[in-house]
Amino acid sequence: MKTRDHQNDGAVSRRRFLARAAVGTTSLLAAPRLMAAEPLPETQKIRLVRQPAICFAPQYLAEELLRLEGFTEVQYVDSATDFPTDILGRGEADFSMDASPTLVYRLDDGKPVVALAGIHAGCYELFGNERVNAVRDLKGKDIAISGFGGGDHVLLASMLAYVGIDPRKDVHWLTGKTLVAMELFAEGKADAFMGFAPQPQELRARKIGHVIINTAQDRPWSQYFCCVVAAHRAFAARYPVATKRALRALLKATDACTQEPERVARYLVAKGYEPRYAIGLEVLRSLPYGRWREADPEDTLRFHALRLHEVGMIKSSPQKLLTQGSDWRFLNALKREMKT
Repeated sequence: MKTRDHQNDGAVSRRRFLARAAVGTTSLLAAPRLMAAEPLPETQKIRLVRQPAICFAPQYLAEELLRLEGFTEVQYVDSATDFPTDILGRGEADFSMDASPTLVYRLDDGKPVVALAGIHAGCYELFGNERVNAVRDLKGKDIAISGFGGGDHVLLASMLAYVGIDPRKDVHWLTGKTLVAMELFAEGKADAFMGFAPQPQELRARKIGHVIINTAQDRPWSQYFCCVVAAHRAFAARYPVATKRALRALLKATDACTQEPERVARYLVAKGYEPRYAIGLEVLRSLPYGRWREADPEDTLRFHALRLHEVGMIKSSPQKLLTQGSDWRFLNALKREMKT
């Protein structure tokens, strides 16, 4: 009898899974006749950012869905040493998911990127040691982050501003690469750490610290998108058909994370994005990937822009950032098209 493990099952079933999406036997592809009636994308090449995070699963699953949308050349640009929005801003990639607070922070810095849609909430969890039981307890404390301007830094800065703590003056930031930052907390050299999947799962398994805020569960953070999709501004302006088709592939992949998390977890393992099937499945099941259909991403960007503006971390007004750095036309059209 032939047996299969999770990894082999993922490799074998990947194309079958995506083929089912393509013919509409699941709800991953809405209105296939509408898609066929559209013109082909103005460019057949698209570059996305590769980020070591399970919550980016839609971006990886979208690889073959993008080919079904007419992209014959799909490339992933490594972001191991840089933030996704910075790579977008330099024109080295065309599309990427990124943390919504980071996007706000980079828009204020003049990066030529444009937000297109929200994806999900909840991938960040704030951990504290025995001296920290609430965000207000962080005043005067040491906080480990991956680097200034990263999602962990800017999201936590927004949280601090929300409770009246100045993130520029009232806390001590300890910077290091992502894994280094987590180990600083694990070794007792920091009082708090903002982790994103799979770091919270790893800290719980090691019984290190306790959760202060789970952004998938705790308000107001659970009301807002954690990850959003953005494009280089010139790409979206020059290639509107390609932009819509690329966004549709990402949103179909996002639906897959909600509808078939087991298959997506096996896909992640087969492609080498997350070697541990159980961890990948736990993360996929815990994140509200269906949020893109319901919530308004503009509310998220405005919320963080207001917090960061209040404490002087950004200079532009929230409305200016939204006007220059967002375009919801593609999302609104796809919401109508992809109704289930």
